Amino acid sequence: MKLEFAQNRPLDVIALGRVGVDMYANDLNCPMEEIKSFSKYIGGSPANIAMGTAKLGLKTGFIGKIAPDGFGRYIISHFQQQGIDTRGIVYDKTGANTQIAVSEILSPEKCNVIFYRDNAADLNLSPSDVNEDYIASAKILMISGTALAGSPSREAVFVAIEYALKHNVRIMMDIDYRPFTWKSKEEMAVYYNLACEKCDVILGTREEFDVIEGIVDPGNKDDQKSADRLFGKSAKVIVVKHGKEGSYGFSADGGRFEGVIYPAKVVNTFGAGDSYAASFISGLLDGCRVDECMKRGAAASSIVISRNDCSDAMPTRAERDEYMASHEAVRG
Repeated sequence: MKLEFAQNRPLDVIALGRVGVDMYANDLNCPMEEIKSFSKYIGGSPANIAMGTAKLGLKTGFIGKIAPDGFGRYIISHFQQQGIDTRGIVYDKTGANTQIAVSEILSPEKCNVIFYRDNAADLNLSPSDVNEDYIASAKILMISGTALAGSPSREAVFVAIEYALKHNVRIMMDIDYRPFTWKSKEEMAVYYNLACEKCDVILGTREEFDVIEGIVDPGNKDDQKSADRLFGKSAKVIVVKHGKEGSYGFSADGGRFEGVIYPAKVVNTFGAGDSYAASFISGLLDGCRVDECMKRGAAASSIVISRNDCSDAMPTRAERDEYMASHEAVRG
């Protein structure tokens, strides 16, 4: 199955939602209390995806809210350096903070992150901050599920969705479930399901699908069943990721695809899903089948987890394609 997209749009994709600053430890294999220095990067799942699509050569925009401080100015500046359109980013005026995440890399298998999201500016994105003409200028609207975790951000998401539906913009969601941002699993499941019902493409881990199905099909572990439920709504493509065991893709025309994985020398696992999503998007826009999109996503993930950071580690198209040519893919 190949998705069709509106043509003659100035932007290929607009990402919406969580954005902040990541502080990555320069000292590897070291606990937080012994780390001497950190390096600053763009952070947040949709922000990472935007960095990824921009590095792949896609015309990329972003909708989000940041604090009017040095961290906020850094986000704007760094996005612009990568060629990302920042007209959809607004400054918060309530005193909220730009999110900060601080990481430690204890080993390739154990990476921890401390989130500072109290009064996070990105959750103050309001419906009036979402411009209809801006949404209409894109082929794809990429939504991060964490943007649904609080008001007024969740209302802004649904306004953006309605604008996308009105203007024939494909809607894609990365579930991006962060438990600490939600009041309860029940609240989370309600809003995720309402949003997923309007999306064309949905990406998530098996664990993420488990939690959003908690009130509609508790205990389900069948990927095909998860996909079929959403195909009864608006979904066209579903991908359920199983980490190092690979992924499974499904299309509304009955297609079922088993993903592959590529070898990698793991440094840290942050950003794997975001790089996957960015390359998956580029594959869809290139007219690729679902399995080829999954293959590109797997290669991009392997590249990112072999590097120390996340957003700046996103590969270019040439880097990803060379990696695919020089490494053998295997079934998970």
